[in-house]
Amino acid sequence: MSTIKPFSAVRPKPAYAAQVAALPYDVMNSAEARQKVRGNPYSFLHVDKAEVDLPEDTDLYADIVYETAAKNLKKLESDGICLRETEPKLYVYRLSTEWTSQTGIMGCASVDEYLNGTIKRHELTRAEKEQDRIRHVDACNANTGPIFLAYRHNPAIDAVLDRITLTRPVYDFVSEGHVRHEVWIMEDPADIAAVTEGFKAVEYLYIADGHHRAASAVRVAQMRREANPGYNGDEEFNFFLAVYFRAEELQILDYNRLLKDTNGLSDDELLQKLAENFEIRPEAESVRPKKRHEFGMLLRRQWYRLTLKDGRADESDPVASLDVSLLQTLVNAPVFGILDPRTDSRIEFVGGIRGLPELERRCREDMTVAFSMFPTSLEELMEVADAGKIMPPKSTWFEPKPLSGLFIHYLE
Repeated sequence: MSTIKPFSAVRPKPAYAAQVAALPYDVMNSAEARQKVRGNPYSFLHVDKAEVDLPEDTDLYADIVYETAAKNLKKLESDGICLRETEPKLYVYRLSTEWTSQTGIMGCASVDEYLNGTIKRHELTRAEKEQDRIRHVDACNANTGPIFLAYRHNPAIDAVLDRITLTRPVYDFVSEGHVRHEVWIMEDPADIAAVTEGFKAVEYLYIADGHHRAASAVRVAQMRREANPGYNGDEEFNFFLAVYFRAEELQILDYNRLLKDTNGLSDDELLQKLAENFEIRPEAESVRPKKRHEFGMLLRRQWYRLTLKDGRADESDPVASLDVSLLQTLVNAPVFGILDPRTDSRIEFVGGIRGLPELERRCREDMTVAFSMFPTSLEELMEVADAGKIMPPKSTWFEPKPLSGLFIHYLE
């Protein structure tokens, strides 16, 4: 049984929605964020990456960064850019591109369901990144970015979404990357009751993206509970901002790999080692894998199609049989000597949204080998999470991504 809780959002007035909304804080560095906010005083990056308003040599984890974030968040409301809802509501949020469309519900998820495993995870979190968001959420007294959840569809929920999205949205704009964002307000008590009841029949929720945001939101809730031992569970800090998407509509893109060198091997030696586990075929054009256990490899300027030989994958293990796992265990570690892809500076990861030309550019400029991947499926993600296991780093790249700044959930 899962929970979705209506909340009284702080959100942009419709005239400002497109200016306020911003990509999640963790998909860009500070220099890129500074460029994006240029000429836009309302961008939510002034909250989510508040260092953009401070000198460039500012320590990203200095107290002033979190204080500035809190100040900028309050300013959006005091300056009349954002409004505060007077009653708890849910919101329907649709993201559309020329190739896909996904419709979700913005509400609040339960901290206790994260702790008891109803909300399932598939990634490890890094302590320093988690601590940064803990301080951010605590200083702002708010969840400023939604956790991206997936659920297996439910007919009762579908019926409400399908009917509401036939009406006129309160927000409708196109962001960079040609993504259309539409938002509808769900305020009819009957609709809210139907959706909240529908989620009671949803056995599990899955974190698709936002593991650090989720872990940080939960830790702040635990801190508030420790400070308020008489809490009753209904307080806002017991819930965190989330957008619930129908799993069947979600698209995962490839998450490709770049390697700095060949680990001292000649090209012929490298191909010979790879031939132990793969059928190798040179290709005249760039290689986008067409199925599981197929890989593209760009070695300097030459593309190859690598197909895993029979018997090399343990299909009974949902983690070991992932393509990202096979690349690590059969290629990166034994051939290139990359034992820990989380820390080795010789490997980089490139989201599929940048395309294969980005791999070719990097191999011309500063890298030697690139691997194009077949995307991990959502079903594979769910199987790993259901097994209580963890995916290798950089296994999934969801696109399009929900924007931050359209909804803020205050913790009290």
